[in-house]
Amino acid sequence: MKSMTGLKRVFVPAAGALLLAAASAAFAQPAGQAPAPGAAPTPPSAPAQSVSDDQLRKFVNAAQKVGLISQEYTPKLQAAPDAAAQQQVHKEADDKMVEAVHAEGLTVDEFNGIGQALERNPALAQRAREMAK
Repeated sequence: MKSMTGLKRVFVPAAGALLLAAASAAFAQPAGQAPAPGAAPTPPSAPAQSVSDDQLRKFVNAAQKVGLISQEYTPKLQAAPDAAAQQQVHKEADDKMVEAVHAEGLTVDEFNGIGQALERNPALAQRAREMAK
């Protein structure tokens, strides 16, 4: 199963192993804002011009679910007593995030590609914000 680690690099600054504020923060990210320091760019799988309304709707729904999972697991990660416990919490959260993306009918690569397209295309980001309302 593919990991959501790329998702974390795309959407939020690296502040810890699982400190995802919320994937939906991508909707609020100002156009032209630089990616997080240390974020490794990955090639997009869904160029902006080819993101259909259906794909974007799936992305928005998945991003909202991923954001909720992040909010649920961030305190658990912070409360983990040691590195092994943190790793276990991280894996559990990662698995749930992958499951949430798949439940919406997207692969992790498609999800990340659409997220990257949102960062580069203000009009697409606006469409996503409208769908998220």
